[in-house]
Amino acid sequence: MFRKSRRKIVASIMAILGSVWIGTLSVIYVTSYFEMSRQNEKMLMAHAQMYDPFAVMNKLPPGRPGGGKHGFEPGLTESPMFQLSIFYTVALTYDGDVIEIRNDSPTVHTDADLIKMAQDIISGDKEKGREDNLAYYRADKNSYMLVVFMDNTVVNENAMTLFRFTLVFGGMALVVFFFLSVFLSRKIVEPLEESYQKQKQFISDAGHELKTPISVVSANAELLAREIGENQWLSNIQYENERMGMLVGQLLDLTRAENVTLQMEHMNFSRLVAGEVLPFEGVAFERGIVLNSKIANDISVEGNRSQLKQIVSILLDNALKHSITPGEVSLALIKEHGYAVLSVINQGDEIPKEQREKIFERFYRIDDVRNSEDKHYGLGLAIAKAIVSAHKGQIKVQCSNGRIEFQVKIPAL
Repeated sequence: MFRKSRRKIVASIMAILGSVWIGTLSVIYVTSYFEMSRQNEKMLMAHAQMYDPFAVMNKLPPGRPGGGKHGFEPGLTESPMFQLSIFYTVALTYDGDVIEIRNDSPTVHTDADLIKMAQDIISGDKEKGREDNLAYYRADKNSYMLVVFMDNTVVNENAMTLFRFTLVFGGMALVVFFFLSVFLSRKIVEPLEESYQKQKQFISDAGHELKTPISVVSANAELLAREIGENQWLSNIQYENERMGMLVGQLLDLTRAENVTLQMEHMNFSRLVAGEVLPFEGVAFERGIVLNSKIANDISVEGNRSQLKQIVSILLDNALKHSITPGEVSLALIKEHGYAVLSVINQGDEIPKEQREKIFERFYRIDDVRNSEDKHYGLGLAIAKAIVSAHKGQIKVQCSNGRIEFQVKIPAL
């Protein structure tokens, strides 16, 4: 139980940290991507506006404005980012014929590659976008088409290097946080586990201590009954003492199921279940309930005989107690996927979903009446769960169409 709690704590911490890490990275990289795209677009548009196909004839430096006003931000073309960026331009007619190409060396793209990409861009629908490591912008210059490229190879490589280092160091940080969360989970659960162990020890000690006075009261009440005969007050003492004895017995059964190392043996589980069903047939008949059983032959398990008998008794007693009258209780035992599957079904009121896990807790009862007049104290299913856990199995409850099914799975041989 506490191991499962520790795993949940570790999983929760790692899920939160992982979500925060992934979310932060996503925000940073998505924001950076859109900001870089916006900056690229602004610089490409500025370069396109500055382009003058007659700059050489006018004796202007390539890429410098040929006069007039431009729509880009003031100081953009003087910024280091703009000055250090590598631009390629291809001017074409509307028919796709090359007017001019500016591809200053050194370059990693040939004129033929740039012309081919420019022609594809003009024939396409996109005004701006990316081709490999090149960002491009297409502009209609009234008498010709201009495609401006900007090389982002260095920027992309730096971004990928940063991304790789972020993943590596982030992964290392998550590993460190994992071991830290394991340590913290132990520290968090340790006081609860210690308190739980003390509680179990107290129940065990109290149960053993109460056995003696209960036996003494029972013996003396029986002797007194022989002397004075039938007496109302003495009957009350005997009845309440019997109830106390049953409660103490169940507490000790629970303690043994949770704490005692079991003596396991190979056994024919089919025979054991069939033998436990027989005594309940008479009980079911008296209550007007039909008890049906379908038990597959020769299903073997490794377990403790007395405790496995107790599981069958608890489930049948619980089904008969909560079944409608007249009604039907069905027991089945099959072998499925390497497990011996014991199923007990009765007809009755559906168990609310929020209570289906709680019914396996100590002293929990679906109804709020705790007078225990029916000699049930909310310990039976807790005992069954402890026994199943000790046998490395599973127990669960399912409800549908007025049918309540308790199912136990124990590894089969």
